[in-house]
Amino acid sequence: MSTAQAKPIPERQLGPSIRRRRKQLGMTLQVLGDRAGVSVGYLSQVERDNATPSLGTLAQIANALDTGLEYFVAAPRPVDSLTRASTRPHFALAGSSMRYESLGADFPGAEMSSFVLHVPPGYVSEEVSHEGEEILYVLDGEIDQTLDGQVIHMGAGDSLHYSGLRPHSWANTTDRPARILWTGTLAVLHRKGGLELPEMIPNDKPT
Repeated sequence: MSTAQAKPIPERQLGPSIRRRRKQLGMTLQVLGDRAGVSVGYLSQVERDNATPSLGTLAQIANALDTGLEYFVAAPRPVDSLTRASTRPHFALAGSSMRYESLGADFPGAEMSSFVLHVPPGYVSEEVSHEGEEILYVLDGEIDQTLDGQVIHMGAGDSLHYSGLRPHSWANTTDRPARILWTGTLAVLHRKGGLELPEMIPNDKPT
């Protein structure tokens, strides 16, 4: 497993950027929450930089604001459909202990997004719901996936395929890191034209 450290985007930029975009559109927190499938209370925390959304939730917020993830972060993309383990982009959001590896490429008509998630012990995601589908495959470690209030314990080799419309969240309640292969139809990195925050880039190459 790679030991590369992911470089986060700078603190105090993500929340205010979301708030500015929301106000540009004349949108209330309630409307944004309804469109993004997250609670008003959670959105308020995100805008005040008191909470850091997962990459998927940030993509939902961006979509609800009629823009793409690139409006808020400059996430690295593979330059080709093939990604090598030694050069694959790693990144993280400031304030979050989650680390991501980008697997998917961006090309005309692409509808899938795919990431390897490095989940630290004690990590708990926010509960969300959205259009599309998701597949989780546990590569290493264990997680507890919650669907419609039902907790499903998953270990290495287990997988789960579900509709994004079902309220879902997950957590690593163990004292060991976990790795998850996440694939979904949620368009995480497919829109262009946003503001670029320069630090959402990989740093040291994996060894």
